[in-house]
This record gives sequence, structure tokens and C-alpha cells, in this order.
Amino acid sequence: MDHFIPKSEEPKLAYEWDNFRLACLKLNARKGKSLDVIDPFALPPDSFILDFPSLLIKPHPHLLEPLKARVIKTIDQLQLNQDDKCVEGRLEWLKPYCEEEHTFQHLQKKAPFIAYELKRQGLVEVEKIAYIMGVR
Repeated sequence: MDHFIPKSEEPKLAYEWDNFRLACLKLNARKGKSLDVIDPFALPPDSFILDFPSLLIKPHPHLLEPLKARVIKTIDQLQLNQDDKCVEGRLEWLKPYCEEEHTFQHLQKKAPFIAYELKRQGLVEVEKIAYIMGVR
């Protein structure tokens, strides 16, 4: 669990449930005390997109400033694309789906952003995404 607004910035929010976010240790550490990272609870839909086949997270091309700059800042600060483990982790969820080891429902439950992006981009059919990813 992470205090989204750091305790050092707003001590009165230290025990407020509305200020807690679920985060892995690595991304929590990268966020640190920054106030620049976008709060996922206050984010308009489709602000972040997943590019296939690179599996890089990018700002939606239709985003306007200043939100686009904040999305880019969040991606950079959390190193969502620079850290090979983050990108490889996305592939570790997508590859078993492409190989039909997991259903789309499984992907929705375990990797909802990936599943959402497959659906948004019309790539839910295993044949389509497997072809794009060069898997199988």
C-alpha cells in the first residue's frame, strides 16, 4: 500500500483510506514523495494506451496539454518503459493468452489494462494479437 499524497506533504492524510493506493514496492519507491505522478483515481479513461507489439505505455494521441505532459511525466518517473522488467512483465501476461493457455476473462482479471487495450484496439481475437506479436 502507498500513501498517494506523501505523509510528509499532508500528515493529516496518513490514516485516510482515500489516500491509499495499491502499488508494488518498485513503483512505490520510484514514485517516492513526488506529487507529479497522476492519481489513477482521478484519471480520465484512455489517458494511457498500450502500443502493440512494442508493449510500451504511451499517452493517448488525442490527449491535450497539460494532461499529456503529466502522463509522460508519470510514465518516465515510474520507468514504465525504461525498465525491461516492466515491459517483459506485460509480455508474460500476453504470451500465454496468444498461445491460448489463458482465456480473455483470465487476462481481464489478472492484467486488466492489457485486456482493456486489446478490446479497445479490436485485438481480442487471439489470431490477431498473436500475429502482431509474432507469437505461436
